[in-house]
Amino acid sequence: MDTSVNGILNIDKPQGWTSHDVVAWIRRVLRIKRVGHAGTLDPLATGVLLVCVGQATRVSEYLMASDKMYRAKIQLGTTTDTYDLDGEIVATNPVPQELDQAGLETILAGFTGDIMQAPPAYSAIKQDGVALHRRVRRGEEVKPNARPVRIHSIELIEWASPHLTVDVTCDPGTYIRSLAHDLGQQLGCGGTLAGLRRFRSGRFHVEDAASPEGVAEAYRAGELSRYLHPIRVGLSQLTPVPVGHDEIKKLRDGQPIPSGAPSTGQRGYALTTNGIVIAILRLDSEERRWWPEKVFAGE
Repeated sequence: MDTSVNGILNIDKPQGWTSHDVVAWIRRVLRIKRVGHAGTLDPLATGVLLVCVGQATRVSEYLMASDKMYRAKIQLGTTTDTYDLDGEIVATNPVPQELDQAGLETILAGFTGDIMQAPPAYSAIKQDGVALHRRVRRGEEVKPNARPVRIHSIELIEWASPHLTVDVTCDPGTYIRSLAHDLGQQLGCGGTLAGLRRFRSGRFHVEDAASPEGVAEAYRAGELSRYLHPIRVGLSQLTPVPVGHDEIKKLRDGQPIPSGAPSTGQRGYALTTNGIVIAILRLDSEERRWWPEKVFAGE
């Protein structure tokens, strides 16, 4: 087992794979147990899936907090139980003949901004500690509660009834399957997600993503560094705090270090001169000190 590999892989998830399938693949290839993903993609979807390896698993929440960009294909006139074409069709209705691009753009604009959205019943969201999709498959009646999400923009790329293609930029927690379903409900004909590709997650773009096979080939050739991003790349929302030998020792002993100049945020990360993340830090603004929250052994 290789315990020296730490970092973030930007994987272009193949269609038909679950996010767990990708994690299991990377775990086998790299022969390392500590592997996880930051932001689930459904089997139907493709595109950017961030896989955290080794100590990078401890910063996955910061990766998941980044905004996302998707290209989605929506099929109107069809409603499914999962809100995508992987599910069972529960209703079909004719698409309004008068529906044109201008009308669609007006309706889509109503889904932007801060809105309330109910996630699909077939989702990983937990109620009372149990994922909703497990409850549904056990035959339980599930009615997910609507929750606030933020959709920054929706751009209509193509309209050819019954299909439309849109580019969506949104905050984490937004379900594009729910967007497809809710659009269909508003139009009165139903709608379901027919295809989805995640173009971007935070600063990671699909153009720079590697296939699972590409990662395996690079690892076998001793060239994994081509695809393995250092932990600090996933912490762009936090304040970098340069540290030297004395500060490193204090942080690893659980002691605070002076904050120095005023910080723009309440979270930071201790960074050595050679780019190694030592710890995630919490700012005590009154005492002007950084306290270690998570301490790393090194990358």
